[in-house]
Amino acid sequence: MLIGWLSGQINGEESLSSILAYGASILVGGYRLFTTGLKNLFRLEFDMRTLMTIAVIGAAIIGEWGEGATVVILFAISEALESYSMDKARQSIRSLMDIAPKEALIRRGNQEFTVDVDDILIGDILIVKPGQKIAMDGIVIKGLSSVNQAAITGESVPVSKTIDDEVFAGTLNEEGLLEVKVTKHVDDTTIAKIIHLVEEAQAERAPSQAFVDKFAKYYTPIIMLLALGVAVVPPLFFGGDWDKWIYQGLAALVVGCPCALVISTPVAIVTAIGNAARNGVLIKGGIHLEEMGAIKAIAFDKTGTLTHGVPVVTDYIPQQGTESNEFLTIIAALENGSQHPLASAIMKKAKQDNLPYKELTIEDFSSITGKGLKGKVNDKMYYVGSPNLFDEILTNGIPYNLKTTISELQNMGKTVMAAGTETEILGLLAVADEVRRDSKSVIQKLHSLGIQETIMLTGDNSGTAIAIGNQVGVSDIKAELLPQDKLTSIKELRSKYDRVAMVGDGVNDAPALAASTVGIAMGGAGTDTALETADIALMADDLSKLPFTLNLSRKALNIIKQNITFSLGIKLVALLLVIPGWLTLWIAIFADMGATLIVTLNGLRLLKIKDK
Repeated sequence: MLIGWLSGQINGEESLSSILAYGASILVGGYRLFTTGLKNLFRLEFDMRTLMTIAVIGAAIIGEWGEGATVVILFAISEALESYSMDKARQSIRSLMDIAPKEALIRRGNQEFTVDVDDILIGDILIVKPGQKIAMDGIVIKGLSSVNQAAITGESVPVSKTIDDEVFAGTLNEEGLLEVKVTKHVDDTTIAKIIHLVEEAQAERAPSQAFVDKFAKYYTPIIMLLALGVAVVPPLFFGGDWDKWIYQGLAALVVGCPCALVISTPVAIVTAIGNAARNGVLIKGGIHLEEMGAIKAIAFDKTGTLTHGVPVVTDYIPQQGTESNEFLTIIAALENGSQHPLASAIMKKAKQDNLPYKELTIEDFSSITGKGLKGKVNDKMYYVGSPNLFDEILTNGIPYNLKTTISELQNMGKTVMAAGTETEILGLLAVADEVRRDSKSVIQKLHSLGIQETIMLTGDNSGTAIAIGNQVGVSDIKAELLPQDKLTSIKELRSKYDRVAMVGDGVNDAPALAASTVGIAMGGAGTDTALETADIALMADDLSKLPFTLNLSRKALNIIKQNITFSLGIKLVALLLVIPGWLTLWIAIFADMGATLIVTLNGLRLLKIKDK
């Protein structure tokens, strides 16, 4: 093109050398454009390449070779910028791919050797030294270390790992030597699933993208007819100059190219999903990203979502004259023989206090169905169970002061157990499912972000539900719900607010998650069910990622709307320049390429949204 321009300056624009150079420029720069454009033209499929092909051929016919060459080169630059920006947005996924090592040190039998990860088998022992990345998903069988799981879960703080703990491929072993039994093939690891799901999500068409594609399908032929009208009507009916109006028609054709419109949505979707994945949030498609941005109400499961889902001893109240540690040791020794779900909480408390409960010998141990258990320690019979048990075995029932304490604890949503002998209660224990540390602040942030209602749906009893609901600050509480009741509640919310999200653990909340507009699963890392059933998975089991996800989705929605409005607006302004005959091919292609570049850069702003 430069040779053509220089030749035109020396020999004149109409010289053969100038035309040949411009022609060569058009062929070299536009070869791929023309092959696609001509194929589409014969198939009567009208897209931007069809428009550009006709515009360039038309420019050559009317002798505007220089303009044609400029159009082709500017279009090629625009295409290159577009693909660069999409590549930049996809880098987050490529960086995920590079996270897991390609080979690892393993032990088979008595032999240790380094192998490619593709050749590692389930059951192999992985040896991970300090500072090395873990190559495969597995279970720790030896060692103690802290592991940085940021790549998978987005957690900034390393997590302590010891025997029987799960570890993930791509995470960093920080300080100790770990031996890990491999539990998944390389293609089934959590990181492999994340990459696969994110790539699928980025390729999936979002509602606004489907609208743009549909719009472009009808818009392109209309622009072609409009351009034909601009080229033909003024000369035929108003005595206009043919060369001038054919040129205007071609310029209208170029400016009508919907490049910016077509790129406006996918660049925002790809960027947002990539950014979310880097922060430990897996969004399984553009449709879910857009729906999340329009959510008005969020329902929460209680156990395992707003709470940890693991019962802990919150209160231990020994009575006067009872040796605190000695009596707790006896209770833990009795519960050690129990299958009751709350027994684990008492044993955990005893372990934390380093009490030797396993050394005690229990005689005549027996379970009292539905009420508790009993057993002899040092020839003395002890009972542990619900307060109702002691109402039966104590001659005068439970003393008034203890009844008051029990009621107070129960009103706080705690399960109370009494422990003692046939003649007296020696202590009270309260057990509860602990509320997550960040549950309250997350609910507050969601309300400040404009969520109209946060509702807790739980199968637990009303007392516990109200206590926890008030503690975390949800706007509504529904308790004692069966799975089908949760489903009904979600349907009611949808009829009231239209778009509703449900946050659960992805297993027992499956019907409610499916019925909601967006199903959000806690703890996607290592949980196949959560990855499969939910639309969005919070990989680290971290509720604080929810406001970030909502904010990112809303920003993505806003940017998509901005891009579509700007793309159509700039087309309208440029096409209006046809009326006074001011539109040139240069203005047309700059308007098109400039718009494409601006919407691309606007979409890339989503990379800057951080999890605060």
